[in-house]
Amino acid sequence: MTFQDLNLNTPLFNALDDLGFTTPTPIQSQAFNVVSSGRDVVGIAQTGTGKTFAYMLPILKNLKFSKQDNPRVLVLVPTRELVVQVVEEIEKLSKHINNRVLGVYGGTNINTQKKAIAEGLDILVATPGRLYDLALSRVLQLKSIQKLVIDEVDVMLDLGFRHQLINIFDLLPERRQNIMFSATMTQDVDVLINDFFRNPERVSIAVSGTPLENISQKRYDVPNFYTKVNLLEFLLGDTETFNKVLIFVAYKRMADRLFDKLEELFRDDVCVIHSNKTQNYRLRSIEAFSEGEHRILIATDVMARGLDIDNVSHVINFDTPEYPENYMHRIGRTGRAERKGEALVFSTEKEQDAIEGIEALMDMKIPLIELPEIVDISTELIEEERPQIRERNNPTKRRDEDAPGPAFHEKKEKNQKTNQGGKYRREISKKYKKPKTRGDKNANRRRKR
Repeated sequence: MTFQDLNLNTPLFNALDDLGFTTPTPIQSQAFNVVSSGRDVVGIAQTGTGKTFAYMLPILKNLKFSKQDNPRVLVLVPTRELVVQVVEEIEKLSKHINNRVLGVYGGTNINTQKKAIAEGLDILVATPGRLYDLALSRVLQLKSIQKLVIDEVDVMLDLGFRHQLINIFDLLPERRQNIMFSATMTQDVDVLINDFFRNPERVSIAVSGTPLENISQKRYDVPNFYTKVNLLEFLLGDTETFNKVLIFVAYKRMADRLFDKLEELFRDDVCVIHSNKTQNYRLRSIEAFSEGEHRILIATDVMARGLDIDNVSHVINFDTPEYPENYMHRIGRTGRAERKGEALVFSTEKEQDAIEGIEALMDMKIPLIELPEIVDISTELIEEERPQIRERNNPTKRRDEDAPGPAFHEKKEKNQKTNQGGKYRREISKKYKKPKTRGDKNANRRRKR
C-alpha cells in the first residue's frame, strides 16, 4: 500500500512528497478510514511507528477552511517537548494547507499565549495543565472542538493528570470525536476509555508490549553505579558504532550524577534533560543531540517520552525501569521508521525482578552478555546503594532507667492555668450579669433590682 491508496487530497500528497514519504506504516494505513469515519478511536502501536501522522492525516484531510477564532481540533500531550514536536509535525503536513496551529504549555508566559489564542486558530496542541488554566481564564473557548486527540495518555495518568483530564472533558462539547493513541494499554487507560468514549473502534497493530523486530536487545548484569559508568566508558569509546546514544536513568538526581561523570570522560559530547532544567535548556539539548552536535543524551523517562529523534543508534537503560511499559517506550526511541536499532540494559541484583517483568511483558528473554574483562568492577557505592544500618541493639543507646525524670519542684500557680477558650467573656458575664437573651433591657432592669 502507498499513500495514494489512502484517498488523500492534493495538498497532503504534496506535503508527503516534500518529506519523501511514499509508504504508510501499518498503524497509518489501518487507522485512516476509522478516524475519517468520525467514530471514537483507540489506537495501539509500538513506539516509533508514526502514530502522529496516523491521526493527523485523516484530520487534516477533512478539516475545512474556516475564519472562526475558536479551535476545532484539540491535541493533548503530556510534556512540553511533545507539544513542540507535534506542532512541528502538523506544520510539515500543513505546508500546502491554509490552517492555523498553536502549541501551549506551562513554564512560559501565559499572557503571550493568550494573545496568540485571541488571534484565532484551528488546531491547538497543549499540555493538560496549561490548557485548563487558559480555559478558566475565558480567553480560550472550547465550545467549537470537534475532535479531541489524546496522545500518550498512559503518561498523563502516570503524571497525575487524571483530574485535569476529567475537568477538560466537562468543558468540551458532548458531540465530538475522541481519538486516543498509545504504545501501551494499562488498566487506568481502560477505565478512562470506558468512562468517556462512545463504543470506540480499536486499531491494534501489535499486542501491548510487543517489541519492534528491528531492535536488537542485550543486557549486562552490573553490580553498582560506578561499574556501570566504567562499562559506559568502554562502550562509548567506540565512537563509530555508538554514534548517537540515548541513555535513560531512573530519576533527576541520577541524571545529573551521571552527566557529571560522563562530562569528565567525554567533554562537550554529552547533554542532559530532565524536568528541573529550564525549558530553553531542554529544547537546546534536544536540538543539539538531534543535529549531531552532541553524541550522548542523558534523559529521564518523562522527558524523552514520545520524542522523535532520527537515527538514534543505541538506547542504553542505565537503570532498569521499574515498570515494564517504560522499557518499551525507552527502546522505541531507536529503530524508528523501520530502521535498525540496538537497545542495552544494565541491571544490578536488586533490578532482577524488573528484568523478569520486562521479559514477561515481551514474552521473550533478553540475551545476557558477559562484562568485558577490561571493565573494572568497582567496590565504591553511592548513597542509594549503601546498606541501611538499623540500630536494633545499640549498647550506647540510653535505657529507660537513664531517661530524665520529672522536675524536682511543682509548677507555679500561674503556670498551671489552662486555656478555657473564651474565659474572659465568661468572667465579664458573671461580673455584669449579662442577660441570657441578647438585648432584653427589661431582664437587665430586673437583675439590677
